[in-house]
Amino acid sequence: MRILQSLLLGVSLGSIYALLALGFVAIYKGTKVINLAHGSILLAGAYTVAMLSPHVGFPAAAALGTAAAALCAVVVERLVAAVRTADHLVLTIFTIGVDLLLITELTRRIGSRVLTMGDPWGDRRVELLGTVLPQARIAATAAGVLIIAGFFLVFRKTDFGVRMRASADDPRTAALMGIDQRRVARASWAIGGALACVAGVFLAVFPNPGLDHTAGLIALNAIPAVIIGGLDSTEGAVLGGLIVGVTQTLVDGNAASLHFLGEGFGGVAPYVVMLLVLLWRPSGLLGSKEMNRV
Repeated sequence: MRILQSLLLGVSLGSIYALLALGFVAIYKGTKVINLAHGSILLAGAYTVAMLSPHVGFPAAAALGTAAAALCAVVVERLVAAVRTADHLVLTIFTIGVDLLLITELTRRIGSRVLTMGDPWGDRRVELLGTVLPQARIAATAAGVLIIAGFFLVFRKTDFGVRMRASADDPRTAALMGIDQRRVARASWAIGGALACVAGVFLAVFPNPGLDHTAGLIALNAIPAVIIGGLDSTEGAVLGGLIVGVTQTLVDGNAASLHFLGEGFGGVAPYVVMLLVLLWRPSGLLGSKEMNRV
C-alpha cells in the first residue's frame, strides 16, 4: 500500500515537473535558447500569487500571478533578443545573468519569510484507492492534466500552433512564408513563464511548507525531465516529468531501505536516471536525433 501511495504522489509531483519541463521546451522550440532564468520567473509568479491572495482571493491571485510570470518571461525574451549575436549558447549564458538579477531582488523582498499561497486546499487529505493523499496534490494532478491537454490541443489543432511548430522546425522557411518570428518567440516565452508560475504555486502548497527565497531552485529538478524526454520534444517533457516525479518519490519513500546510498539520495536519483538515459540515447527518449553530414 505504501508503494501505491508513493506512485500516486510521484505522478502528482511528476505532473508539476511536466509543466516546468514543458515551459523549458516551449521556449527552446521557439527560440533555441535554454532559459536558465526559468527558476526566477517561477519565483516571481508564485511571489505575486502569495502577495495578492490575501487581498483578492486565491483564484484571482493565481490568474494575476500567472500573467505576471508570462510578462516577466516576455521581458527576459526582449533582453535576450537585444543581445546582438546569433550564438544560442551565448544567449543561454545571458539568461544566467538575468536570473541572478531577478533572484537577488526577489530574495531581498522575501527575506527569511515562508509565504503561503492562500490556496483553498490547506492541509486537507482525501482517501483514494485505499491510500491517503493531500488534496492539494490531487488538485495539482488534475490541473496538470488539463493544462497539458490544452497545450497540446492548441499546439496541434490551431493556426497559432501550426505557426509555432513551423518556426521550431524550420525558422528560415517559416519566415519566408510570412510567419512573424518575433511574435512566435514572445508567445513561446509567455507560455513558458505561465507554466512555470502554475508549477511554482503547486510546489509551494501542502505538503510543502510554503514559498521561500530558495523556491526558484526547484526549477532545476525540471532539467533532468527535459533531458530525459528530449530537449525539443513536448511529449518528452511530459514523459520526463513523470519519470522524475515517480523516481524521486519512490526513492524518498523507501529511504530507510536505501540508506546505504546516502541521505537525500531522492534529489540525486533523477540525475542518475538522466545519465543512464544519455548513455543509451543522447537525444533523450523522444528527442530528435541530430543528423550531421560527413
